[in-house]
Amino acid sequence: MKRYLVFILLSFQALWAQQVQFEARVSKSTLGLNEKLQVDFFMNIDGDNFNEPSFEGFRVIGGPMQQVSQSWVNGKSSFEKIYTYYLMPNQKGSLVIRQATIEYNGRVYKTSPVRVNVTNAIQQPRDPNDISVSADNNLYLVADVSKTSPYINEPITLVYKLYFNNIGITNSTEVNKPKYNDFWSQNIDVKQFVVEEGMFKGQNFRYIVLKKVVLYPQKSGKLTIEPLSLDIDVKLPTNRRNIFGEMLLKDDRKRVSTGTKTIAVRALPEAGKPVGFSGAVGSFDFRVTPSKTVLKSGESLDLVVSAAGKGNLKLFTLPKPVVPNALEMYDPVHNEQVNTPLSGMAGKISDSYTIIPQYKGEYAIKPIEFSYFDLNSGRYKTITSKEIIVKVLDGPTPVATVASNADTTKNKVVANEQFQYIKLDTDLEPIQANDFFGSKLFYSLLLIPFGLLPIIVLAKKKKETIDGDVVGNRIKRNNRLAKKYLSEAKKHINNKEPFYVALEKAMHNFLKAKLHIETSEMSKDNIREILLSKNANPEAVNEFIVLTENCEIARYAPSSSASIQKDYEKAVSIISDLEKQLS
Repeated sequence: MKRYLVFILLSFQALWAQQVQFEARVSKSTLGLNEKLQVDFFMNIDGDNFNEPSFEGFRVIGGPMQQVSQSWVNGKSSFEKIYTYYLMPNQKGSLVIRQATIEYNGRVYKTSPVRVNVTNAIQQPRDPNDISVSADNNLYLVADVSKTSPYINEPITLVYKLYFNNIGITNSTEVNKPKYNDFWSQNIDVKQFVVEEGMFKGQNFRYIVLKKVVLYPQKSGKLTIEPLSLDIDVKLPTNRRNIFGEMLLKDDRKRVSTGTKTIAVRALPEAGKPVGFSGAVGSFDFRVTPSKTVLKSGESLDLVVSAAGKGNLKLFTLPKPVVPNALEMYDPVHNEQVNTPLSGMAGKISDSYTIIPQYKGEYAIKPIEFSYFDLNSGRYKTITSKEIIVKVLDGPTPVATVASNADTTKNKVVANEQFQYIKLDTDLEPIQANDFFGSKLFYSLLLIPFGLLPIIVLAKKKKETIDGDVVGNRIKRNNRLAKKYLSEAKKHINNKEPFYVALEKAMHNFLKAKLHIETSEMSKDNIREILLSKNANPEAVNEFIVLTENCEIARYAPSSSASIQKDYEKAVSIISDLEKQLS
């Protein structure tokens, strides 16, 4: 008998699940990159707590807009609720609109994912009776390249300009940000957009400089610069005029792109390339400067190797000096004083070496060669520093030995006694290690699990009691949702539609928590009757109902930030008063 009863209950549950309809519908499954997409989330029940998907790969340009309809035909009622969004794709390819969710009678329902194929931008027909000026021939995004065939590490400039004519520009959004692969790049700040005039395609245009970049190619061959793409909000003149004879403007959006740029980078010539060439390209002055050349015992000197001028200063290494064994040289401290204007890097780089002499005498630091490729002459140049003589006045002296059967003498450096062992004998003592088995820690770890058993049993019983309280859990959940949506409304206080959607959800969940009713029971008369029966203040009840009804109207009516702030404060005050009266 129990088996048949379970089967009947499952059949009714399946039949009820089939009656609930919640799905996502799109206006088209294939669209161009510049076309709009309408997405409708349809349900045939009055679901609560609607959560839209993230719309990854799209930009929301309208919505959500809510439509509710209910009808009775031949004694049968039908209900429809639709949330509508308008989207613009950000990229080409196969994009997925993920699942939206609602709650109904304690269950969560989800839509199925919808796949949309986005193709290249298509040419859209214009309304000749509406718009007389098109953005297609009056708006261009251009990337001006200073040189298309540079040498490796020769600077080139990239200036992005937006040309426009006979239209107004209100806003822009960056869709594709270019990546400068195989280039060293430096952005130049554009502090202020200045409208200038210039010739473009044989016509007078106005333009603004959006971005400036300095590029240094790092390898030879054909290198590509990815396009910059923008979505531009424009105002277009129309053939219509208002009652005062003024031309009416129409809002539109245009996606513009610079297109891909190809740079043919030339390799540096192999003929005449010096052996010690480290990749310096430009025009430089090279110096090797010691802080002093005469030292006493215990003193040190700083040897500064520097290159100054104009070129790829951050992209090569300075040559390293070679010193005698009697001079101890430490790793250098690198310093850069380089500016990068639109014309390229300029300034100075240096390596500072600390040198400490070990013995008395005179020592020579050999000349250092620095080679670079000169862009002006197209040839390699080499600068050689002078030999530096370091005199050490005192300290340990090398011992001179006379070679047998020879008239010349050679200096032999003998070890001095400046490094001596402090102590040769050690006084190490063995460490007594206690066994873990039988220790206090051993018995503590052994008994802790037995002590935790009663706590686990009590916690499990308490959880079963809490899980069994269906009504209490529902009240707690609605309380949490009311606080959640009230907090969400505060976050969207500067955005009208999301603010009133969240505020309405917060007030509905507050009623469900305090009055223990479902969405289907939330009529105006029923709410007033239940609240008054619980000794709620009639004035607070009327204010709550009026504010609930106004939430739907306020989403589509014009309102100021001051009125939105006032509605939020009023909702907090009413919920707080009813919380005290119903407790």
